Amino acid sequence: MIRVSRVTTAVAAVLALALASPGAALAAPEPDPGRLSAPASAGLPDGWRTTGSGESAELVWRSPEKVPVGDAQVEFRSGDRLLGIPRPAVDGRTFRLPLDGVRLGSTDDLRVEAAGRRLDAAGAKAAARERRALDAASDDPSRLPRTATVNKVDPGVPGPFRTTSGEYSLPSVHLPGYDTDVEMKAVVVAPEDAPGSRPLALFLHGRHVTCFQGDDVTLEWPCPAGHEPVPSYRGYQHDQRLLASQGYVTVSISANAINAQDWQADDAGAQARSSLIRLHLAHWADWAADPSTAPDVVRRAPRADLGRVMLVGHSRGGEGADRAALDSLTPPPADEDGYHGETRWTIRGTVLIGPTIFGQNPAPDVPSVTILPGCDGDVIDLQGELYVDGTRGVSRGKALHSAVYMTGANHNFFNSEWTPGQATAPANDDFLYGGDEHDPLCSPGTATRLTAAQQQKAGSTYIAAAARLFVAGDDAARPLLDGSPVRAASAGPARVLTHAVGAARSGAFLPVPSATVGGGRLCAQVDPDPGASCLDPDLMTASPHFAQWRGVTPGKEPDRYALAMEWSRAGTATTLSPARPVSLSGARQLSLRVIVPPNTTGTELDVALTDTSGKRADLGRVTVDGLPGTSRTSSYWAREIRVPLTAETRERIDLGHVATLRLTPRTASGTAWLMDAHGWRPGTPVVEPARLARVDVGHLSVEEGDSGTRTYQVPVQVSGSGSGEVRLFVAEPGADRPVARTVRVRAGTRVDVPVSVEGNTRYGADDLHVVAVKSVRGAVVGSYLGGVTARNDDPQPEVTVTPVADQVTEGRPLVWRISLSAPADVVTWTDLELLPVSAGTELSTTDVPAAWLEETFGASPDPERPLSALSDVAVIMSEVPAGSLSIDVSVPTVTDGLSEDTESLRLRLWTYAPDGAAIEGPQFTGTVSDAA
Repeated sequence: MIRVSRVTTAVAAVLALALASPGAALAAPEPDPGRLSAPASAGLPDGWRTTGSGESAELVWRSPEKVPVGDAQVEFRSGDRLLGIPRPAVDGRTFRLPLDGVRLGSTDDLRVEAAGRRLDAAGAKAAARERRALDAASDDPSRLPRTATVNKVDPGVPGPFRTTSGEYSLPSVHLPGYDTDVEMKAVVVAPEDAPGSRPLALFLHGRHVTCFQGDDVTLEWPCPAGHEPVPSYRGYQHDQRLLASQGYVTVSISANAINAQDWQADDAGAQARSSLIRLHLAHWADWAADPSTAPDVVRRAPRADLGRVMLVGHSRGGEGADRAALDSLTPPPADEDGYHGETRWTIRGTVLIGPTIFGQNPAPDVPSVTILPGCDGDVIDLQGELYVDGTRGVSRGKALHSAVYMTGANHNFFNSEWTPGQATAPANDDFLYGGDEHDPLCSPGTATRLTAAQQQKAGSTYIAAAARLFVAGDDAARPLLDGSPVRAASAGPARVLTHAVGAARSGAFLPVPSATVGGGRLCAQVDPDPGASCLDPDLMTASPHFAQWRGVTPGKEPDRYALAMEWSRAGTATTLSPARPVSLSGARQLSLRVIVPPNTTGTELDVALTDTSGKRADLGRVTVDGLPGTSRTSSYWAREIRVPLTAETRERIDLGHVATLRLTPRTASGTAWLMDAHGWRPGTPVVEPARLARVDVGHLSVEEGDSGTRTYQVPVQVSGSGSGEVRLFVAEPGADRPVARTVRVRAGTRVDVPVSVEGNTRYGADDLHVVAVKSVRGAVVGSYLGGVTARNDDPQPEVTVTPVADQVTEGRPLVWRISLSAPADVVTWTDLELLPVSAGTELSTTDVPAAWLEETFGASPDPERPLSALSDVAVIMSEVPAGSLSIDVSVPTVTDGLSEDTESLRLRLWTYAPDGAAIEGPQFTGTVSDAA
C-alpha cells in the first residue's frame, strides 16, 4: 500500500497553512503521487481526495494539466472560506494541504483559486461561461479614448553613453529558513566613459521556473542532472541598456534558489529577497570603496554612487524590493535576516512591476512607482495598487507613491526571459492562464493588446521616468507619474494612465467612519455582504483598490472604505465631511481619485467645497472615463482628476478650514466611487524618512499539556523609533475570521498579545493561534505573520478491526467495525486494501451494486473482474469521525440468481502514523454464499 506522506515542514510552513501565507505553484521534489484508486474520495468533487490520518491527514487536488508557475498564491477554499495554501508537488499538477489544524467542514464546494481566479475544472468552466456572458453585454473596450498630450520630457530616449555588460558570480549565501544556499549571481550593464560616480539601479526578477531541459521545466534548486538554470536575471537587459545609456550603473540579480524554496516561508520570500538585495548592495559598497576587490565587469564600470540607489522589482521581486527599502531604514530582527552589516546606501525610490503585496505593509517613506499590467494573467487582482493606497496616513506623506496602469500589458513580457520567442527556456503568455477563449481587450492580436516589444519599450520608459524623478531629481519627469494627463512618446501605442498620493499633496478627504456622508454610502472595500461592499462580492478581483488580504482575513477586512455614489437623475449630490476641517492652504488644485465602471465615458461631476462658516465655492465640472476592461481584467481603477483652486475660490471660502466636499453628478444616471481627495501643487519635495516604530511578529511553539489552561504571549518585537498604531488580527483555532483590534506601539516596549492554551489528554491536531499585523499610522511592519502553535503531545489511539458480518449470503452486506482505543479530536482515516484471494473465487464487480462500485472506485461492473483488480492498489477509504470510537465499513452485495460456489473478499487494514508513515495492519476475509 503506497500512501503519500505528509512532509513535516518548518514553523513558517505551519503558519502558512493556517493563515494562507502565499504559496508556490511548484516546490521542492516530493514522492510521486502514485496511482489513485478513484478520481475522487467519497463525497468529494472530481479530482479531490483525502489521504493519511491525524497529523498526517491531507486534502489533495490533482489538476488535469500542469499549473503554470507564477507569483500569485494557490489557495484551497471551501466556498468563500479559506482552508489554506497547499504544498505543490514537483509534477506541477498535484497540490496537498495538511489538515492538521484545518477545519475542513463542508466539501461540496471545494475550490482552487489563485488571486481570485478559479483553477479547478468545474470553477474554471463556470467562470468562462460567466465571462462570455458579461463581455457580450459590454461595450467595445478598444473604442475608449487615449491620452493625447505628450510630456515635454521623454525618459525613454536613449542617453549619450555607449554601454558595456558582463556578469559576476560570488559564493552562495545562507538565508534563515532556507535549506539550500542562495546564489549570488548577476548581470551588469554600465555606461562607458561616464564621468564621476554614477547612480546604481538594481533589478530583481519574480517567481518563475528555475530549471529546464528541452520543453520540460521545474522549480528545484540546484537543478537536476541534465537541466539548465532558467536565466530570469538576464531578462531586464533592455531596461538596463536604456538606463546605462543615460549614465546609470545597473545590475540584475538572480534569485532562483529563493523561488524554489519560498513556498515554506510565511511571507512568500519577501524577507529573503530583501536580504539578497542588501547582500549585493553591501558588495557594491565594498567595491566602491576599493575597486581592486571587484569582479572584472564591475571594475570596467564607473564607480557606483551608493547614495543614489533605485530598486526595480518584478512580481514577488517587487515585494522583495519594497521590503529591502524598509529594511534599509529600520533593520529587521537579526534571526530573520540574512544581512547583518550596516546600511551603507540610500534607496531613493523603487519601481515595482506587477508586484505582489502579500504583507500589505508598504514602505511609506521611500518613493515608489507601481506598474499595473492591465492584462496581467498571474497577479490578476493587481494587488500592487496597495503600494499606493496602503501608504496613506502611515507617515508624513511626502514620498510620491504612483500607480501606472498599462492597458494591454501582461505579467510576463516585462522580462524577456519569460517571453516566447525571446527566452532561452520555455515561456508563455500568462494572460492565457485564465483560459484561451477570446478576450476583446487582452487576447493576442487585438487592437489594445501590446506586443512583447511594445510592452518592454513602455516598461523601460516608465522605469527611466522613475529614475529621472527619484534619483536624478528632474521634476520635469513628474507629470508622467503623478496623475497628470500626459504620456511619454517613447511608450508608443501603450495606453498608460497614472494616479498618485503623497509628494506635494496636502490635506485629505478620506472616506472613513469618522466622516459624515450625505447622499452617498460609505462602502466596505472588502466585505461579503452586497449591501455593505463597494462592489458585488462576486467581482472580488475587479478592482485593484479592493484587493483582499487573502492570506489573513479573506472576504472581509475592517477599516477599508470608499465613498459609493449611485444616482438615477442628475443633480443628486453626495457630500463628505471629515471629522476635522481640512486645510488646503498652499494648494493650487484639488485632486480627486474617482472610480467609474469600465468602458463608460462622459461621467460628469460638479465639484464644490464648503468651509466651516458655511460658505461654498463651486470649483468646476470634471469628466471621468472608465478604463478599458473585460470580465477578466481588474479595471475598476481610480482616475485622477483635478479642479483649480482659483483666486476667486480663495476669496470666497477659507481654504484653511474646509468642512465639506460636495460632488454633484450631471449625467442622467450612473455610479462612481471616491477613493480620496487632496490638495495638489506641482513639485516633488525632498523626502526625509520619519522616525517610525517597526513591528515584527514572531512565533512561539509550546506543548499543550494534559490539563488546565496556560497563557502565552505572542512574541511581538517593536524596534525603530517613536510610537504609532497598528491593527492586530488574532485568529483562534476553528474561527472563520480573525478578531481585529487597534493597539498603540512604542519602540522598545512590549505589545500584549495573550493566547490561552487548554491542555487535554486526547490525540488531536496542533492548535494554531495566528496573529497578523498591519500598520495604521506612525509605524511600519516587517514580519507581519506569527503566533503560537500548541503542539499535540498525546499518543495516537490504536486502531483495530473486528467482524460484524463476515459470513453472509448474497444480497446482504459484509461488515467490519474499525475501532479506536480512545476517542480523538481529529478524524482518523483508515484504508482497507483489497487483496487477491489465496484460494477459491473472489468477489467480482458484478457481485456488488453498480452505484456503490462507481461511488467507491469510479468504476463500472463491465467487464467483470475481481474487485482486487480494479487498480494497482484498490482501497476502500473510511474515517472515524472526531470524538467517535468506531465506524462500520460495509461492502454491499447483490443477488444474481446464479448457482455459484462461495465467494470471498480478502482485505488488509492500513493506518497512518502521526508523521504520515503507512502502518500495515492485519489481513481478514469475508465470504458470500449463494442465496439458495
